[in-house]
Amino acid sequence: MQRRSASGLAALLLAALGLPPVAAAEAHAIIVAAAPGPGEQVKGPDVPVALRFNSRIDRERSRLSLLRNGGKPEIVALAASAPDTLAGKLSGLPPGSYRLRWQVLGVDGHITRGDIPFAVIP
Repeated sequence: MQRRSASGLAALLLAALGLPPVAAAEAHAIIVAAAPGPGEQVKGPDVPVALRFNSRIDRERSRLSLLRNGGKPEIVALAASAPDTLAGKLSGLPPGSYRLRWQVLGVDGHITRGDIPFAVIP
């Protein structure tokens, strides 16, 4: 009779129970706090922005840009911030609708991206 290793027995037990042998952890960087928030109306013309994620991000390979109605994306200069945060300041925005476009590289090596629509009011 052959001896089975402990890992082999564990794999057989998991298979018998119908469970996957390894649970894949999803660790993509996702936003946990945003200022301005989605759909928020903020007073202008200067608007501080801060996006906090659920994990550290690679700031060198992450970016933040502003989209005006019908315009090209404008890069937002990043300010010093915590390792899980992208922060900057938007200046001189007249009242209107905007989108804050973000792209980050998480510590898991995956890129995540999205848009946050907001409006500037007088």
